[in-house]
Amino acid sequence: MPILKLLRPINLLLLILVQCLVKFALLEPLNVTLGLDTFGFIALVIATVCIAAGGNVINDIHDIKIDRVNKPNKVIVGKSVSEKTANYLYIGLTFTGVCAGFYVVNAIGRPSFAIIFIIIAALLNLYAVKLKEKLLLGNVLVSFLVASALLVFIIFDILPGLNEAERPIQLLATHTIILYAGFAFYINLMREIVKDIQDINGDQIGGKNTLAVALGRTRSRNIVFAMGIMALIAILGFTYFYLYQFQKVAFYFVFFIGGPLLVFCIKAFSAEKEKEFKTLSILLKLIMLTGVCSLFFYTEIL
Repeated sequence: MPILKLLRPINLLLLILVQCLVKFALLEPLNVTLGLDTFGFIALVIATVCIAAGGNVINDIHDIKIDRVNKPNKVIVGKSVSEKTANYLYIGLTFTGVCAGFYVVNAIGRPSFAIIFIIIAALLNLYAVKLKEKLLLGNVLVSFLVASALLVFIIFDILPGLNEAERPIQLLATHTIILYAGFAFYINLMREIVKDIQDINGDQIGGKNTLAVALGRTRSRNIVFAMGIMALIAILGFTYFYLYQFQKVAFYFVFFIGGPLLVFCIKAFSAEKEKEFKTLSILLKLIMLTGVCSLFFYTEIL
């Protein structure tokens, strides 16, 4: 179904999984006071998913010319779905997301926080219209917005329930969410650069000043390779210094996060063809998935 493909359902399902893991594998087992009840959590998921889906739609609307070069067989807007319909879909999804956000902020008694959802929706629009053309700025912005899917739990779930008696464990949860958000930001930034290398031909025609356009395919690939090596060292170092006594968790980090990262580095070292960069992008999405799934083991570390 063309409209479903336009929404990027796999990415949205990953977003839902991440938020469910933060709520039910991290926050709930800690048994601390939280701001969101079940309905509030569902509303938060609806808000983030709808705003993200709207961002996907507006991005495709403004990428029609470039997509006709980079992926002519996968163009949806202007082909399977009219541009007018896509715009209505974007408006409907964003409006629904912001409305769900209003429910969330009223449920926790912080109505002024509604501005956060409006700002996120506005930034996604600004990225699609203007910022994606700026060197690295668009990559950093969209990666931050991916990380914000985790950070919102600090604002809407932990902050409203802060109290002196539970402050240490609430701070621990906050630090953990920030750590995972940093991981999501870094891996997604790598993926954005890989996608820019993959789409370099269309981006040049479309006048986008991406890292790949500015530095060339080889230099950009070398940067991604170096980023992959640093990520691998960080994961192995974290496992050695903090998880060595938890054998099951250490095994998971080494083989299910470090393993795919090692494969990524090996393939990135010599990648040249568009198909090879597509494989790298898929690998990074897998690493993102296995990384957040490590939250399943969090209660074993406590």
